[in-house]
This record gives sequence, C-alpha cells and structure tokens, in this order.
Amino acid sequence: MKTIFITGTSSGIGRATVKHFAERGWNVVATMRSPEQETEFITLDNVLVLRLDVEKIDTIQSALLEAIQRFGKIDVLLNNAGYGTMGLIEVATDEQIRRQFEVNVFGLISMTKAMLPHFRSNQEGLLINISSMGGKVTFPTMSLYHSTKFAVEGFSESVSYELASQNIKVKLIEPGAINTDFGGRSMEFFFNDALTDYKSFTTAFLGKLGEMEKDPGYASAPELVADTIYQAATDGTNQFRYVVGEDAKMLISMKENTDEEEYLNNISQHFS
Repeated sequence: MKTIFITGTSSGIGRATVKHFAERGWNVVATMRSPEQETEFITLDNVLVLRLDVEKIDTIQSALLEAIQRFGKIDVLLNNAGYGTMGLIEVATDEQIRRQFEVNVFGLISMTKAMLPHFRSNQEGLLINISSMGGKVTFPTMSLYHSTKFAVEGFSESVSYELASQNIKVKLIEPGAINTDFGGRSMEFFFNDALTDYKSFTTAFLGKLGEMEKDPGYASAPELVADTIYQAATDGTNQFRYVVGEDAKMLISMKENTDEEEYLNNISQHFS
C-alpha cells in the first residue's frame, strides 16, 4: 500500500482527495489545524488524522514523525493547505499581506523541506503542489492571492530540476473555480467603502462576480480535482502541469495564445 501525506484536509479539495485515495486502498495522512473536530476520517483504518499548521514548523515535524512511525514510508506529499484574499491592495494591512505569503508560499516550502530528507532516504518520492489557474492568469482585486500562486509555480518548476537528480518528481495542479467553501471560510476580504475613489470599480467588479457565481456551471466539483491528483500520482509520467476545469483550460489557453494587450483588455472589459 502506498501512502500520501496531505495538508489542509478539513474541507474542499483536501477533504475530497483524502476520500478519493482512501477509497482506492492508499494509506492517507490527513492533516489539519483542528483534528479534534474531525469525526469522519478517524473511523477509517487507512487514514491517520494529525494536527498540522503550515505556519508552525514544530507541528510539521511532529506530524511527519508520527506518519512515518505509522506507515513506514511516505510516497507522495500533496501541498494543499492555503487560502485566498480579495480586496484593494491599498486597504490590505501588512499583517494580511504577510500571512497570505506565510501560508500559501512559505508554509508550502517549509513542508517540502521537511519531507525531502525522507524522500531522499527512499531514493524516490513525488511532490504535488496545488497551484491554481490563478498562478497563470489574474483577476481584479486578487493581487495577493495571485502573487502567491505565481510564486508556487516558479518555486515548483525551479526546484523540479534539483529534485530530479534525487529521483524525486514534482507536479503542479492548476484548478479553475471549484465548488468549495473557498469563498467563505478560505477567503479573506478587505474592501473599504470609505475609499470612494474605487467605488465604481469595485461595484462593477463585485456585480459581475456575483453574476458569474450564480451560473450553475461556474465551478467544478472538488472530486474532479481529487481525481486529477490521483491521476498525477499514479500515471507514471513526467507530466508537470495538470489543468482542472473548463474555465481554467479556456483562460490559460487564451493567455498563452492571445496577444498580451488584447488579453489584458478582454479581462478588464469582462469585469467592468
């Protein structure tokens, strides 16, 4: 039985991925910040629920140690933990800016560094990082989130070269809009009505976003992402990027195949 270690499994993509792998006979290390609230995964023999906060290195180290003691070997690390921010950059506090990077970038790097000695000792391993179509294309008012996902893309691509020398593969998952609570518990908003210069811009943007979210086909199911992660973990190929969702495929293709000025114009007009 192979073992996958997953961060951020209390909801959304992480939760769906735990179920997907467990149902297919894998051992799963399901980590979350508040494992005492978990009631479903603790009933599964091949799932180990552990406390892990990617901002706290001691929880990373203790979770890894316990996982290795339980299952012996970890074959795949899925860096999934993360959250989004939306709002005007002028309004964002230094704390909000830094925490977005602490979780989405520095936490991912800390988790990766902690796992690498184990992968090297096994002379193999697979690192899968959850990016986003937001690591390739951008939308208004999400500058902090996009910055972190662009960073994940750059980190993953660059580190793949050195890890290949250790027989460790790196893969990226780029989901589009997913039907999870990302816009609720996993999203932090910072708008300020007192900043009236932006009022017409934010009103138009939020109105357009609301229209998009009402479309039943707007978002893909998290199970689709879980299935793609499983494919990445088992297909035995050197494929690096896996795009998930028709919206992501369309927008990334548009970005790559359209004149830059035309592309930026299209996005701007779509949200105005």
